Amino acid sequence: MIQNTKCECGHQNLLGTVLCESCGKPLFDDDGSAPLEMRYDGVARRSQRENPGLLDKVWNFFSSVKIAIYLIIITLLGAALGTIFTQESNFVNFDPSTYYKDTYGTIGEIYYQLGLSHTYQSWWFITLLLMLGTSLVVCSLDRVLPLYRALNKQQIRKHTNFILRQKVSYKGPLPTSGPSCESADEAAKVWVEQAAEALRKQHYRVHTDGTALLAEKNRFSRWGPYINHIGLIIFLLAVLMRSLPGWNMDQYVAFPEGQIVKIPETSYYLKNEKFTLEFYSEDEMSPGFRAKEQAVPKVYETKAVLYKCTADCDDPLKQPKLEEVHRQNIIVNEPLNYKGLLAYQYDFKQDPLLISVKPSLKNKQTGEVYGALDLSMTRPADKYQAGPYELTLKGYFPEFGLDEKGLPMTKSNEPKAPAFIFYIKGPGLAPEGQPYMYFPRQVDKEAFSQDQINGAIASKFELSVNSMDDVQFSEYTSYLNIRVDRALPFIWVGAGISMIGLVMGFYWHHRRIWLRIDDGQLSLGAHTNKNWFGIRKEVAQVLHKSGIDADPKTLEAGGVS
Repeated sequence: MIQNTKCECGHQNLLGTVLCESCGKPLFDDDGSAPLEMRYDGVARRSQRENPGLLDKVWNFFSSVKIAIYLIIITLLGAALGTIFTQESNFVNFDPSTYYKDTYGTIGEIYYQLGLSHTYQSWWFITLLLMLGTSLVVCSLDRVLPLYRALNKQQIRKHTNFILRQKVSYKGPLPTSGPSCESADEAAKVWVEQAAEALRKQHYRVHTDGTALLAEKNRFSRWGPYINHIGLIIFLLAVLMRSLPGWNMDQYVAFPEGQIVKIPETSYYLKNEKFTLEFYSEDEMSPGFRAKEQAVPKVYETKAVLYKCTADCDDPLKQPKLEEVHRQNIIVNEPLNYKGLLAYQYDFKQDPLLISVKPSLKNKQTGEVYGALDLSMTRPADKYQAGPYELTLKGYFPEFGLDEKGLPMTKSNEPKAPAFIFYIKGPGLAPEGQPYMYFPRQVDKEAFSQDQINGAIASKFELSVNSMDDVQFSEYTSYLNIRVDRALPFIWVGAGISMIGLVMGFYWHHRRIWLRIDDGQLSLGAHTNKNWFGIRKEVAQVLHKSGIDADPKTLEAGGVS
């Protein structure tokens, strides 16, 4: 067991330290033959504490590289499960409770019941990402702080045991040269200066202390893995931010031609002013399509107008006040783009829908026309005036139907069978007004017996259109993929930082060379985190220029002259 001991050099080391932080002497007993473990230069880490408390145990769990690898593997397997079948977010207007069973059978139903059809939004997948991010943070802090402390406390004159137990080392006498009157100490200093000059030419930063030397280069590469971790942490945080309201949206919304539709989860509304569809001519189509006599769309384009709600946005009793902010034609691969809101042309459907009608209020008995009402199928007004009569809207059902109790209801928000309930006030009517139900489509009037529902008032008044010019239809419905991804810039920043860290760690190597001369004996040790062949070659070149010939292959085993 490693004990908290005071080194012979006088430096007090923390519990868990393997090599003295000052002189580098090993603080444990072994046979003294194997190269030293230089990870973090032997400095103690928090995860090495004895008798850890609860917080320390949690820290130790997340600081384990083995746990981090397990988390990565489990997260990758979880992400792979989400690719077996198409995720729910990729569909428009479908019922997932029946789709997976109908399309993929029993396996598809099990897939849906297990919640794998929305894997990337599930609590367990988000928890895995949080645990992985926590592991990255703790692993980095547990190692980068000791490493920083070790590299910033480096001493020039290291213990001989530390130097000679490096993986690349050399021990031998200094070459005899220079005037005979020169003292051994002065000769050693001259040799050290020669070696320092040779190392500087190889781009080392050299520090000397009499007859001791420390040469170092590319220290910044040691921070590469931790910069990579920072980038990954930013990346994961950005992915998690997508689950915050307003940060991410990927929905498919139907926009009938001529209608203004609210974009979910935003204050924006979009109007499909005009949908244009062009088909390839027979001469333009390939023989395969011509043989099938199949019409192939060449261009489908939505002439879109984007509005922003400025008032009464969330008041269901009032019409929102809209301000036009952007206008653009949307075609395939050229989306509408406004302040991070993207609208892609996804699909279209030829499905005529009623947009608005302008019925006139008539007196059936006299034939007098009092005025016309402009009825919108999406945003009808609360009140209308037709001559002396006021019509107050009490109910609107886009697709009229009756529930189990026989009460009126709407089956959907699409105006497939619209119905309006008004209270009419004016001359010849009760002061509180009389109810009047209006179906714009003739087929619905007959199906639901409009005159029978209205009773006596149906013999006095009638709402009807004069011509088809008073009726506006939407021939096409444009399906747009609405996307908002405010986290995307942070994802790119995280990926960029991570790439910088990878480049730093892969293409540069941290190299250090220590040497000291004692009584004419040279002790030299070198360490690198990568490419031992390169540092052996550099050490051999420095020794050669300083008058010592050494075979690079023998240096890794501890060269001795």
